[in-house]
Amino acid sequence: MSSRKRTRALASTTLGIVFLAVMLFPVYWMVNASFQDAGMAASSSFLPLNPSLAGYEKAITQQSGNLLTSIVVALGAVAVTLLIATPAAYAIAKFRLRGIAWFSFALLIAQMIPGIVIANALYVVYNDLGMLNSVPGLILADATHGIPFAILIIGAFMRALPMSIVEAARVDGAGHVRAFVSVVVPVSLNAIITAGLFAFLFAWSDFIFALTLTTSPDVKTVTLGIYDYLGGEVQSWSPVMATAVMASIPAIVLLVFAQRYIAAGALGGSVKA
Repeated sequence: MSSRKRTRALASTTLGIVFLAVMLFPVYWMVNASFQDAGMAASSSFLPLNPSLAGYEKAITQQSGNLLTSIVVALGAVAVTLLIATPAAYAIAKFRLRGIAWFSFALLIAQMIPGIVIANALYVVYNDLGMLNSVPGLILADATHGIPFAILIIGAFMRALPMSIVEAARVDGAGHVRAFVSVVVPVSLNAIITAGLFAFLFAWSDFIFALTLTTSPDVKTVTLGIYDYLGGEVQSWSPVMATAVMASIPAIVLLVFAQRYIAAGALGGSVKA
């Protein structure tokens, strides 16, 4: 490698490290402030020279129930999203249905509607149905945000699936449902996992639906728990940042374990010669 290329590579690497450090600094400061004993986040020392777990003890005591609620809501939203979006995406991708182009256009439009508009409309419906302040209500509300996006992602993948794999299953005696469950779903697993991951992140980070559709402390997600910390005068940011760190762990774990499914191909060896 010539000296010019080495210099260019070194400059690119250095610039990348600088950008990465800038982007990750808020994450570092969140973790750092969570170990500070007391005080405001801006007045915390740059390094936790005297780390304390008092913030985590308070966060676990006050926010463990909210974290559990968020996990249940997020996993429920993923289940509802994939149960509806996967067969819908297959129907859109492989069957010539009348008005399918308009339906696909409506899915794109649905992504542009502000969440507060949907939340206000759902509030009226939930109030009539008695679904306010309920975990199933939050699950359905978050699923309305994840389903259109999941249909678009899974549908885009299924359009590239060769019909030969479905026809081979049909020749072997499988019906449409059996071919879909036993052939299409396993081959499309990467796209389904990707859609499920985004559905989880949508529900996990939701604030608008949780704030609008819950008015009781009995059903409260972790985003509302952090909001309650910030609602009054914050005497110590340690519990706030500790809660934020705890709330970040599930998303980080999912991203780490799901990245190989997102990046991997799905069709290798799936078509008979």
